[in-house]
Amino acid sequence: MPQLKDKVAIVTGAASGIGKEIARRFAEEGAAVVIADLMLPAAEKTAAEFAALGFSAKAVAMDVSDEAAVNAGVAATIAAFGKVDILVSNAGIQIVHPIEEFPFAEWKKMLAIHLDGAFLTTKACLKHMYAAGSGSIIYIGSVHSKEASVLKAPYVTAKHGLLGLCRVVAKEGAKHGVRANVVCPGFVLTPLVEKQIPEQAKVLGISEEAVVRDVMLKDTVDGQFTTTEDVASAVLFFAASKTNALTGQSLVVSHGWFME
Repeated sequence: MPQLKDKVAIVTGAASGIGKEIARRFAEEGAAVVIADLMLPAAEKTAAEFAALGFSAKAVAMDVSDEAAVNAGVAATIAAFGKVDILVSNAGIQIVHPIEEFPFAEWKKMLAIHLDGAFLTTKACLKHMYAAGSGSIIYIGSVHSKEASVLKAPYVTAKHGLLGLCRVVAKEGAKHGVRANVVCPGFVLTPLVEKQIPEQAKVLGISEEAVVRDVMLKDTVDGQFTTTEDVASAVLFFAASKTNALTGQSLVVSHGWFME
């Protein structure tokens, strides 16, 4: 039997990249998936692709840093499917500068998308999960939830913050049957990461090849990028758990870059 049969899942930032792969895996396992993305046309394209494969999918516009937009997207999910069983907080961006040059506006933008977005989507979904007596929330963290890298002050700060938010949700949600966990990928070769390679090469004064070899993948055991499929498998592991044994936890998926 499919692991997520009759479940309804919202995945933010799901029009492309890691979010799209997570949504695809959920759909393959029987879930109705809501493709929540800032770019509605891209979300609609992804939902149409899934529908053509026989999956149940709906696109919603969602700026995760805007409370009204988040609430509207969750309301649209409830209107379409009557419930929400799983939330995957995945939407994110990257901006790199040394701290002394980091524009405050860009710092705030990063925290708004990564941390405020996780909080707002969680808050909007929890009342429905509490009413149902069950739910699973998975935050997409990073190896940067565990350690730091240069040039990424707000990203590292936000990803560390997701661990704290997750643990509070796990404690508060327990009596309502709601679990919360974090998946922490290493570098995944998505457009977000591809964009960073020339940016870091310029800032660090090295070649793009050196950024990949000596910065991004230096501490992996095999010099390989983590794949979207790797991340989706870990998210599914948490989403499909049948008990509350797995809650408040984080799972690193990084080819050994970070070990614990």
